[in-house]
Amino acid sequence: MAKNFFDRVKKFLPIIGIITFIYLLYSLDIGKVIKVVLSIPVLYILLSVIFTVPRILIRNYAWMMIHREQKIRIGFLRSLKIFLIGYFYGSITPGYIGQLMRVPYMKEETGEPYGKLFVNSFIETTVHTLSLYGMMLIGALLIIGVYPELFTIVCIWIFILVIILAYFVKKERGEKVFYFLVRRLIPKQLRNNASRFIDTFYNDFPKIRSLLSPLLLGSLTWVIISSQEYIIVLSIGANIPYLYFLLLFPVANTVGLIPITFAGLGTRELTAIFLFSSLFAVTKEEVFVFTLTGFIITDLLTGFVGFLLSLTETRKKDIYHTLKK
Repeated sequence: MAKNFFDRVKKFLPIIGIITFIYLLYSLDIGKVIKVVLSIPVLYILLSVIFTVPRILIRNYAWMMIHREQKIRIGFLRSLKIFLIGYFYGSITPGYIGQLMRVPYMKEETGEPYGKLFVNSFIETTVHTLSLYGMMLIGALLIIGVYPELFTIVCIWIFILVIILAYFVKKERGEKVFYFLVRRLIPKQLRNNASRFIDTFYNDFPKIRSLLSPLLLGSLTWVIISSQEYIIVLSIGANIPYLYFLLLFPVANTVGLIPITFAGLGTRELTAIFLFSSLFAVTKEEVFVFTLTGFIITDLLTGFVGFLLSLTETRKKDIYHTLKK
């Protein structure tokens, strides 16, 4: 009974973002939205797109640091290709969970155990997300006089997350929980496979201090993402100071990470409208346009590159199997 309930919930949750997005469209003046979109000079869009290159190179370099700590041997370009393929799957799934599709590609390239590669991808994503939370905390502090409850919520959220992560860093504690879950939740016929998967979770687990550099590089990539979005803000003449945008937009991005919608669609735009239209002299239509346009540039465009690369991977496999026959 409980399983059926959760299965239904999982099917329903992604629809929430779509409903939210449709509600937003309904509540906005579509004529104004179209007018704002048409006012964006192509040069600004191209300038925003250009910053995608250093952003993905820096993030992949941070991931390479984690590879080295875990003794995973893979070249920079190959890692970049797998990262972009994972980015594609992440951009079309709730909470960007599709990024875990990097694991089978990494397995094929390195031969490392699935459990170890799963943890590798999880650590990269977690470190990158924590750097966003750090910026969000500063942003919440920046407007504590207007929204004091936001700072409290952010502090509680980060504290809980840090406590959970700190608990699972220790192999003895983490394995005890994972094996308990296997015994309780996994069918008997699958328990051996699940246990073997968990057995390699802590293989070459990186030292926490070694993740400081990837964390700082992660902050740099978020600054670039926000700057890409801010170029669109400037292009439509929205009056938002850069520092406030840099530190408040992570709040909208964080809400977009909640796995109830595809890549945060709807929830991110709604949060951005609430924040920026209440704090600055900008219309809901302007916020909607620069948020959605920024998402298309920073996520969908990057994901499309990953999609094209995934097609080349599929073609390579087809050619390999043909030759093998």
